[in-house]
Amino acid sequence: MSRYFLVLDAGTGSIRSIVFDTLGNQIAIAQYEWEHISEAGVAGSMGFDFERGWELAKRCIRESIAASGINPADIAAVSASSMREGIVVYDGEKRELWGVANVDGRSGKEVAYLKRTYPTLEQESYAKSGQTFALSAAPRLLWLKNNRPSVYEKARYFTMISDWILFKLSGELASEPSNGGTAGAFSLRNRSWNKSEFEQCGLKDLFVPIRESGEVLGPVSAEATVETGLSTETLVVMGGGDVQIGTAGLGASKLGDAVVLGGSFWQQVVNIPSDAILSDEMLLRVNPHVVCGMSQAEGITFFTGLVMRWFRNSFGCGKSYGELEEMAKTVPLGSYGITPVFSDRMNYGEWIHASPSFIGLGLDESKYNVASMFRALEENACIVSAINMENIKAFSGVRPSSITFASGAANGALWSQILADVTGLEVRVPVVKEATALGVAMAAGIGAGVYKSFEEAGKEIVKIERTYEPNGANHAQYGEIKEKWLKVYSKQMELVREGTLEPMWKAPGI
Repeated sequence: MSRYFLVLDAGTGSIRSIVFDTLGNQIAIAQYEWEHISEAGVAGSMGFDFERGWELAKRCIRESIAASGINPADIAAVSASSMREGIVVYDGEKRELWGVANVDGRSGKEVAYLKRTYPTLEQESYAKSGQTFALSAAPRLLWLKNNRPSVYEKARYFTMISDWILFKLSGELASEPSNGGTAGAFSLRNRSWNKSEFEQCGLKDLFVPIRESGEVLGPVSAEATVETGLSTETLVVMGGGDVQIGTAGLGASKLGDAVVLGGSFWQQVVNIPSDAILSDEMLLRVNPHVVCGMSQAEGITFFTGLVMRWFRNSFGCGKSYGELEEMAKTVPLGSYGITPVFSDRMNYGEWIHASPSFIGLGLDESKYNVASMFRALEENACIVSAINMENIKAFSGVRPSSITFASGAANGALWSQILADVTGLEVRVPVVKEATALGVAMAAGIGAGVYKSFEEAGKEIVKIERTYEPNGANHAQYGEIKEKWLKVYSKQMELVREGTLEPMWKAPGI
């Protein structure tokens, strides 16, 4: 009996291949960094180099199999995840023509055009898909039509990047809801394409079939076997978008389950019904989950992990995150009133952030120093997460009873306790914190018949390492700090809107 799964995880910064056994144990890994192309003369562009990307993917597959020491025929199934929003366009012969990575921002003019010409279209599309124009496919494809008409004329299909990987392995073009839904032009309720958005935007039908995560596309093709060393006996199984399949990898497969992913960006994700009525305010993103019948309301905190890295590298004097957190433990709750201004709470319909700064610093070096600023950043990340989760509850009516905290930030004991105190919820930290690849292994296992569902796989595989209970008094104090932060941030945004300061980031078309 085949006892292994091979997973490909295509992130913003790297491609990696991981071999797991059926109990979720990592056997071997190979990883390479990759770069996305900034196209000369195209402001905000971040192209996806599918030729170089496939070469690196093949290398990762071969090296991970070699490192595992297993027979490729013992790999039951292979699956993939990727950064969401990134797309690849193909011609009628299924040859790649063009691709962009997730935060490609070249389509600002097209977003502005769509908002001006069809003033209700974005809100109508959001009500069905949970997406705005900011990172969706329609403005990018409209850019292609306007600026590379000869390429657009040849275009016949588009998929997401994880779908492209599986196409290269199986020869079958398809997409799945959790990643495909981030392209917009999708129905959360029906878990299928909503082609009317493309029609209204003046785009042609480029849609591929929708297949659910865990469905089998077919065996590894003979061509891919030669290129990768995989066996033609290995099944190719639909995977998913990194966040959605990552939450499944943390065991969050039931309605009301909540996850905070503390990586370069922080995502606050809550499972809600797929027929939930979305708020007209468009504050939050809503995506299809990899679990049928569910969507996920998502708040995003920009650059949290990147801000911490900047702070460590600039002010940490060579100390590690762990050492900085030990220093921060000596600082009282509230960090002596220091208010960091970096990411705003999620406002998906008007995605813009204030200019980065620290407010409320004093000259008493015993209080205002590296330790207190580091703690203030940890507190601030949790405050923004709490606001996003409150907004999720306000429109969906779903209030979690606990949070699963994962990714790099969950290694911090102080940060985990602060998250519990700020949100007022129990925080559970799993043994495996980088769960995207594990979720893909679950999908592979479903396709191979090892598991019946993501929920069953989660019960078999996911283990909790430690738990943090909220302190009621601390929670009340953080409520006051949160109100102060909202006032300070509002004032900082005024300076951005009047042009005195530059925003940290803004979406195309803002």
